[in-house]
Parts: sequence; structure tokens; C-alpha cells
Amino acid sequence: MFINPDDDSVRDTLRKSHRIAVIGLSPNPARPSFGVSKIMRTFGYQIVPVRPAVAEVLGEKAYPDLQEVSGNIDLVNVFRNARELDPIVDACIARQVPALWIQEGIINEAAAQRARDAGIWVIMDRCIYKDYLRLCRQ
Repeated sequence: MFINPDDDSVRDTLRKSHRIAVIGLSPNPARPSFGVSKIMRTFGYQIVPVRPAVAEVLGEKAYPDLQEVSGNIDLVNVFRNARELDPIVDACIARQVPALWIQEGIINEAAAQRARDAGIWVIMDRCIYKDYLRLCRQ
């Protein structure tokens, strides 16, 4: 059974992460991925949209997939269906991404455990914004 990291580990990961690649970041302001990413930007995070078929989201260049993102990625935040996590985990392993955040409502224990077994810090079925407010907001 997959168990999420404790609060100290979550707080530490949020504090040391600066550049977040958001897989499934929608250009639609009504979507949770847009709202969460927009707010996380106000907390000082650089947001990198990963979504095919769009040129930009939130004024940032969008990439069709994780492999195409230039530069370092501190954390990958996933807003995709749980059935789509396996190739995302593969891409995270290939890029040696240090942290993977699987958003609230998305559960795929096998994929999360595979990422963790590859040395990636993983949290699943939690909202990055809610945890930031709970653990990091002064």
C-alpha cells in the first residue's frame, strides 16, 4: 500500500522546489490545473506548462511533453487521468526528476510506487496548493 510522505518531507520538498512542470495544465481558467498553477506562481514558483496542442498557458511557453521541456525541473505536478500515469512516470525516470506530485483525486498506486522505487520523491492524491497553504504559508 502506497503511503504519502510525512508533513516535514512535504514541507521540505515544497521549499526546495522552484521550477514546476505541470502536466495537463489547461488554458481554461475554469479548470483546477489553471487555478492551482496561477496561485502557485504567486508563491514564487516558476510554472512550466506541459500540454500538447497549445502554444502557451499563463503566459508561459507550453511543451508537448516532459521530454521537450528545456532546463531543470524540480517537481512534476500531474493533472491527468490515473490511467495516463505510467508514461508520465517513465518520462520522470528518464529525466531523473527529483519529485512527482500527483494531484488530488488521481490514484495509481503501482505507478507511484514505481516512481518511488526509481528514487523519485512521490506524493499522490493530494493538492499541492492546499498542502502549500497548510505547511508553508507564513
